[in-house]
Amino acid sequence: MTLLASLPSTDTYEVTGTGARPSVFAVSELATASFAAVGQELARFLVAQNLTDKLPKVTVDHRLASLWYGYSFKPDGWEMPSLWDAVAGDYRASDGWIRLHTNLPHHRAAALKVLGTKADRSIVGQAIRDWAISDLETAIVAEGGVAAAMRSRTEWLDHPQGRAVARDPLIGWQGPRSITLRERPEATTDRPLAGLRVLDLTRVLAGPVSTRTLAGFGAEVLRLDPPGWDEPGVIPDISLGKTCAYLDLKSPAGLERLKELLTQADVFVHGYRPGALDALGLDKTQRDSLAPNRIEVTLDAYGWQGPWAMRRGFDSLVQMSSGIADAGREWAKADKPTPLPVQALDHATGYFMAAAVLSALAEAALHNAVMDARLSLARTAELLASLAKSSEGEDITAAKADDYTENTEASGWGPGHRLKPALSVGNATMRWSLPAPKTGTSEPAWPSSQP
Repeated sequence: MTLLASLPSTDTYEVTGTGARPSVFAVSELATASFAAVGQELARFLVAQNLTDKLPKVTVDHRLASLWYGYSFKPDGWEMPSLWDAVAGDYRASDGWIRLHTNLPHHRAAALKVLGTKADRSIVGQAIRDWAISDLETAIVAEGGVAAAMRSRTEWLDHPQGRAVARDPLIGWQGPRSITLRERPEATTDRPLAGLRVLDLTRVLAGPVSTRTLAGFGAEVLRLDPPGWDEPGVIPDISLGKTCAYLDLKSPAGLERLKELLTQADVFVHGYRPGALDALGLDKTQRDSLAPNRIEVTLDAYGWQGPWAMRRGFDSLVQMSSGIADAGREWAKADKPTPLPVQALDHATGYFMAAAVLSALAEAALHNAVMDARLSLARTAELLASLAKSSEGEDITAAKADDYTENTEASGWGPGHRLKPALSVGNATMRWSLPAPKTGTSEPAWPSSQP
């Protein structure tokens, strides 16, 4: 089998454009390589699916790939809401720095309960001053919240979870099985994923990036969220090309509807921690029974083995835990955590997830066994730490007017312009047939199955 296991060789794709995002780490190099991974696997799939008889040329625009690691959407005449809750951020404690992630109400409530304060940033900061970072991190996590103490790279690599992550492969392939792909006569060389049904049970940011990528090549993506869920600071960026519906998976009716949707899905992408789907009543055995021919790809924050395998986390927290923010601090000669200029762990993991889907699809098309893929933000952090910087030239921090398409996108929040695509594979260039919608604006049903 040739399931994706590492970055593609640089001689297998063409790179245009120059520049770099400023960082001690090879952020722009990672961006280009992750797009190339998608391109490589899509090229393999095109041949395996008999849509072409030779591997098409893969081209990545280095500048645009770097820009897609930030916001891809520029509002016209309005502003997107803030990405961060007012309490979220880095705080100095008695012996170092800690980051609170409080965008979700229950995560904010957990942190405030531990600290015994109200949601006032200055009061929170004063309360944290008396805590040791490891004690506060442990207490917030135990309360059901999310937080990360800043560790150095050395401390992380010596940590039990850091050692566990270092043993993980970039993509963990599990459980070989044979599947039969559904016929999709609408697939073409320029829309190779047309008709492919992708069920998206991810939140932010890596999972939605993966399914947005698949939608860019024609896939039909249905995103499901809990009723009332919204993160308006990021949804306009990641719901592009999808239909978005609310579904209460904790209700019997909602769970039954999910099962029905899964039976009709070709690809299942989710971000549930180990055991979480089992707790909902949808364990691996049942998924195999309901959808034996599906491709399944999932992610978590801190890896799939070790003491933190069940720990909730986000890109900014993994940067703190894994030594990235501390290395940035030293590089910038700063007195506080200095994270990556973008949430590169999320974006890279998202593109690797999309590439994993395509890799499995190619194997299935060749009648080889496929496996479920597992990725993590922490393992992607180790990849980033290992990459050498080579990009030079213009600072790729802000997009310019000609980095955006001329077409106006009528998003669910208002008009705007999307970045030009960074990847082309032969005749296939990423483009989206649907503008970005708000969450919960569609019914939990496959659009192609509705009359």
